[in-house]
Parts: sequence; C-alpha cells; structure tokens
Amino acid sequence: MTIEEWANLDEDVGGEFVDGYLEEEEMPSFLHGLVNGWLTENLRKWARRRGGFVASSDAKYAVSPTRGRKPDLAVYLDGRKPTAEGLIREPPDLVFEVVSHNPRDARRDRIHKLQEYATFGIKLYGLIDPALRSLEVFELGADGRYVRAVGASEGCVSNIPGCGVLLLDLDELWREVDDLLATERDSTAGDDS
Repeated sequence: MTIEEWANLDEDVGGEFVDGYLEEEEMPSFLHGLVNGWLTENLRKWARRRGGFVASSDAKYAVSPTRGRKPDLAVYLDGRKPTAEGLIREPPDLVFEVVSHNPRDARRDRIHKLQEYATFGIKLYGLIDPALRSLEVFELGADGRYVRAVGASEGCVSNIPGCGVLLLDLDELWREVDDLLATERDSTAGDDS
C-alpha cells in the first residue's frame, strides 16, 4: 500500500500507515475522549484568537513518504492552515497525543511518533497522560530533535514556548477525570452487594 492509497481508504477503515502497511490504531476509551475533548475546548478558543485552527482525531498526515499518522489533536497558528480535505502534508505548529494505558500505544506515542513528528517539522509535541497525571511538551530544536520544554502534573501551565497566553489548568482537568472515575468506582462498588 502507498501513502496515497492509505489516504484514500474509506473513513470507516481505521489505522495508521507504517512502511506500506495499515497499523492498527488505539481504540480510544471514554477517558481518552474526555481528555482530548478538554484539550480541544481549551485550545480552540485560544488558537482562533491567533488566527489558528484546531482539529481532533482522524485527519491523516503524511509525516514522511512511508509514515502516515492521525494525531489526537493538531493546531495551526497565525493564519497557517492545512488542506481542508485529503492527505495533509503541512506540519501543524502543535500536536497533542493523549497517552493510552496500553503499553504498545504508549510506546508508539512516546517513541515512534516523537521521532516522526520531529522529522515532519512539528514545532511542539505535547503528551498528556491521564494515568500518570502528567503533561509534557517537547520543542523542536535547531538540530531537528525534540527537547522537553514543559513538564507538569498539576496547577496552571502557562509556559509553553511560542504559545503566549495559553493557559492549561491541569487541576481542572484532573477534577473532571476524578468525577468520571468516581462514577465508575461507585457503580462497581454497587455490584458487590
């Protein structure tokens, strides 16, 4: 399969493109969707004020001739924008991945995509890990490698390079996650009687 064939697959066919093959992508949980939705909500208004655009999962990016990825969240700033339809070849300014609990998926986000997104030229790569309650942002250096620029697990993060007044309140996010998990614990506890 070529990257163009991958790009033209029916939208019901999931997966990312890796070295000529369709690689199974993660099956997002509700928790994954909650975190991604929170990020989208927080980044969209901020990006629009800067003439930017935010899109969540399922857009297809040609990160190299042999790799195609679908990041959880992509941000274009300052009037930059990708093609509206089809395979995207313009790197976003910022990409976020929500790290899943599955070791294979976490390895893909932390190792493979880290290298691929750097080669593609994405300036900032963010990882948010609900299990670790952590946010990390890597900044692309002049040498084409990412350097960890931000690491936080609580409070308001406002020091993301090149993002001006962007404020991400991690305490707010973790409260929402706790509300979801408490509901799950409560329903499981009721099953014991």
